Amino acid sequence: MEVGQRGISVRALGGSRAGEMRLTRFLRNPKVSAQAIFAEAGRGVCERVRGLHVLAIQDTTSLRDDGSGKSLNAHPVIAACAETGALLGLAHGELLDHAGGLAASRKARPIEDKESRRWLGGAEAGARLLAAGAARVTVISDREGDLYEAFALRPEGVDLLVRANHDRTTLDHGKLFAALADAKETRFTLDLPAAPGRAARTGRFALRFGNVSIKRPDNVPNDLAKGLDLTLVEAREVDPPPGQPAAHWRLLTTHRTADAAAARFIVGLYRKRWLIEELFRILKTRGFDIERVSIEDAPFEVLAAAALVAAVCVLQLVQDRDGKGKRPIGDVFEADEQSALEAVCARLEGKTQRQKNPHPKGSLAYAAWVCARLGGWTGYYGKPGPLVMLRGLHQFRAIQLGWSLQNV
Repeated sequence: MEVGQRGISVRALGGSRAGEMRLTRFLRNPKVSAQAIFAEAGRGVCERVRGLHVLAIQDTTSLRDDGSGKSLNAHPVIAACAETGALLGLAHGELLDHAGGLAASRKARPIEDKESRRWLGGAEAGARLLAAGAARVTVISDREGDLYEAFALRPEGVDLLVRANHDRTTLDHGKLFAALADAKETRFTLDLPAAPGRAARTGRFALRFGNVSIKRPDNVPNDLAKGLDLTLVEAREVDPPPGQPAAHWRLLTTHRTADAAAARFIVGLYRKRWLIEELFRILKTRGFDIERVSIEDAPFEVLAAAALVAAVCVLQLVQDRDGKGKRPIGDVFEADEQSALEAVCARLEGKTQRQKNPHPKGSLAYAAWVCARLGGWTGYYGKPGPLVMLRGLHQFRAIQLGWSLQNV
C-alpha cells in the first residue's frame, strides 16, 4: 500500500496508467471480495495459534459516514497471544452497511436480524482458532459487545470477557453493579498509558470480584437460558489526579476467578484490548487515512479490506520492533522474501555495533529493524512508529519486486 497526504492513492499504487487500470479492474472484479480477503487472512492466523492461549479482540470502527445515519463500518477480530500480547494477525473481519432508522424496532427483532449480530462473530472466529489447535481462546469486547445472546450462544470451549455496559437484573432480583458491594477489596497499582485527554500515570486500584447470575432480559427469546452464571471483576482507580476521571472497569467473563491474582489476570487480559485501538489509528489518521479515499461502492470495500490486512502487518512490525514478542518472520513475510530482507539489511548496517541489526535472522524483529531503517529511522533516536514502519514496508515491497524480477 502506498500512502500520500490524502490517503491511499490508486494511481500511485498502479505505478503507471496501465498499472492504475489493472488495479482498478482488480478492485471492480466481482470475483474479488472483502470477505475473501478476510477469510484468507484468517486462515493464516490459524497456522500460528497451536498451543497458545489466544485473545480474539473485536471492535467496530466507522470507515465512512455521510452525516445522515448512513455509514460503512469495519468490524475486525484480531488474534493476540495472551501471555506475551504479541499480535498474531487478523482472525476475522466484516464490513457493515448501516442505514439507520431501525432503532424503534431494535428490541423486537431477533439477534440474527440486528447489526449487533457482529459481536457473535468474534466467538465464532474463536471457535475456529480452537479447532486449529489453540489451547484456549478468550474473546474480548468493549461495552458495545455486552449482549446476553453473546454469552448464551457462545461456542463450547470459547471464553468471553466483556466490559459490562448494562446494570442487569440478577436471578436473586438484585442489580449487577451492586453485586460486589460486600465483596472483599484488595489494592494494587497499575500503569495507565497515555490516552486522548489523559497523560500516562500510575494508578492505585481497588479490586473486587465474585460470581454473579444474570437474568435473561425480557426482550431476549425464551429459548435461551433463563439465567447465566458468570464472574464479575471490578477494578476502580482510587484517588485519581485532580480534574481527571477515575479509571473504572466492570468486567463480565466466563473465566472463573478463585482469588485476587486470578482477578488481576482478568484485568490484564482486558487491557490488551488496546491493541485494536492502535490498529484503528494505523488504518486511519496514523497510517492509511482510509476515511479520505474517494473510491466508491464495492471497490472501496475491497481496498478497505486490503488496507486493514496491511495495517495489521504494520502493527505487528511496530509491536515487535524490540524483539519482546519473539515472533517469527513468517507472521508478515513469505519465505521467498527473507533472502531479500537479509540482502537489504547487509546494505543498511554500519560499521559500529550500534549500527548493526541486533535481532536474529528469521525473527520478525529482524525484519522490523530493516523496515524501520528503510522508513527513515536512524537507529539512534526514539523508536520507529507506524508511519515510519509503513514507509519502510512500502520501500521493501518495491525492492522485493525488483529482486524477484532479477531472479526469474
